[in-house]
Amino acid sequence: MTASKTVLVVDDAAEIRDLLADLILRPSGYHVLTAASGSAGLEVARAQAPDVVISDIKMPDLTGIELTQILKRERPNLPVILITAEGSEAVARQAFRAGAADYYPKPFDPDELLATLARVLAEPVAAPTQQSNEREALTRRIAELEALIGLGQAVAQLDLDRVLTRVVEAAVSLIGAEESTLLLLDPATGELTVRAAKNLDERTARTLRLRSEDSLAGQVVRTGEPVTVDENTPTKIVTAYLVKSLIYAPLRVRGRVIGVLGVDNRFKRAAFDAHALRLLQALSDEAAIAIENARLYTAVEHERTQLYTILNETEDGVIVIDHENRLILVNHTARSAFGVGDGDIVGRSIFEVIRDDDLRDLLERPKRQSDIRLPDGRTFNAHVTPITNIGRAVMLIDITHLKELDRIKADFVTTVSHDLRSPLTAVLGYVNLLDRVGPLTDQQTDFIQQIRISVKQMNTLISDLLDLGKIEAGFDTQKEPLDTNRLIERVMSDIRPQAEAKHQELNHRIPAPLPSLFGNPLRLRQMLSNLVENAIKYTPETGRIQVEAYAEGDFVVLSIADTGIGIPPADLPYVFDKFFRSDNASLSHEGTGLGLSIVKSIVENHGGRVWVNSQPGKGTTFTVMLPEHSTRLAARESRGA
Repeated sequence: MTASKTVLVVDDAAEIRDLLADLILRPSGYHVLTAASGSAGLEVARAQAPDVVISDIKMPDLTGIELTQILKRERPNLPVILITAEGSEAVARQAFRAGAADYYPKPFDPDELLATLARVLAEPVAAPTQQSNEREALTRRIAELEALIGLGQAVAQLDLDRVLTRVVEAAVSLIGAEESTLLLLDPATGELTVRAAKNLDERTARTLRLRSEDSLAGQVVRTGEPVTVDENTPTKIVTAYLVKSLIYAPLRVRGRVIGVLGVDNRFKRAAFDAHALRLLQALSDEAAIAIENARLYTAVEHERTQLYTILNETEDGVIVIDHENRLILVNHTARSAFGVGDGDIVGRSIFEVIRDDDLRDLLERPKRQSDIRLPDGRTFNAHVTPITNIGRAVMLIDITHLKELDRIKADFVTTVSHDLRSPLTAVLGYVNLLDRVGPLTDQQTDFIQQIRISVKQMNTLISDLLDLGKIEAGFDTQKEPLDTNRLIERVMSDIRPQAEAKHQELNHRIPAPLPSLFGNPLRLRQMLSNLVENAIKYTPETGRIQVEAYAEGDFVVLSIADTGIGIPPADLPYVFDKFFRSDNASLSHEGTGLGLSIVKSIVENHGGRVWVNSQPGKGTTFTVMLPEHSTRLAARESRGA
């Protein structure tokens, strides 16, 4: 049956021509003609009169679309099958508009192509009128497709009025109706009101109200099913508003009907068919999507504006950056603090816009909070908070007045401490002279010993206060490179007798060599001594203290763990506060409550961090992280540059 059928293959790619001719068509019994270009294919078609043409779309001189158009004008009954490597909806519409019998994107399936070839050859030749009707139907389907695609693109623009106007215009144009209305349900009143209309007079559109309980549109809302009225059952949709045919389709959003899209004929006697209903439902779906998108966009925009207003108007500074340190938000307080103008800075690097060494140090190091001192004398406490999938937020709280209070308090404590030293020295001197002026009873000797102990405690307290004042005032600026191993070994050697006196096991594990530190040797020894002495003090006899040191990244980590009495969980947040002593410690051990405050101040003065973990009755571990010398030096050199 196929031996007498001739197929013309037109393609500028020789491998495609050979594939179709030698491997698919000739083995299947077809007579095959080939052409290497569109113009050559046109000449062969005119000279040889093939039964069917298979042509590539994209060719240099005459495209497959153009070839099809010419052939369909000259031989309307000649079927053309188009193939292309760049398949898309737009190309498909062009192919069918040109009159192609079918369209295949590459790579194509040989069996499917042969089946299509057999089908188009077997189809009877249509009469001219039938062909005209088919072309009209195809043109109409393409117009419907283009209209729906256009609406889909418009939905993404979030211009609700424009989209809904296009919906009712498309309903009238595509369905061939006289009028179209889009009604939305008012949940408060239960009425349907006009949101968009085409060919409806302005007065009616403005005043039209349909109750959902007793109207066809209300029936659609209640049931979620479309309603069709034809010329045999004319109905009034409102008083004195008679229509001969009508369709209502529901607008659904997440399973809920929020309105109705309708078309009607008031004058012409033309019923709406099932195809019209399908078109109207497709249009109503587009309208529902547009309405929901607009609602969601409005809600998100309202929340965004509200959040931005809150963040921008708050008295605390707020800076938000992404994972690449690019600015997302800088509120007015932060702009004012760092001298940032009102210009658009979103997307720029924070280090380019805000040139502050303290802020850079906070963001470049693994610490969460730090004080930032501004040139105008103000001080902000900055906290960095990670934000999932966004970046980080920096909260800036003005603590200038608190710093001033601290300064006043420190000055007062320092002055009082200095002033107390002299009378205490005098008291202790006179007490030591009492036994020289005459014999003392045992009770008097005991009283004098208690006085000596009390004076010693007061002297210790005064010394701690003076040390703390110096550290917090920044007087200990003399820093130098330190051998970390030697510093730890010296502290352990000095303190070991205290542990041996309580029959405690004091061990230390230190790899050699550790990275060097850059700091004040006196203060760093004091910091480590305070922590180890605390461990000895609060650990019972025969207990164990373990000191470890190791390098981690750009830091030296010190860990002091004991098997002592531990710290209650409720007291852990306050252990570094001045004069704070846990109840279980103050009842059984002497102390000033300043040792850990001194430790914290020394660590922070050296750019480090200190924290504590503890379990009552099991022991406590203090951990200190200090930047190694090379890291500090590199940071200083980069800033100087």
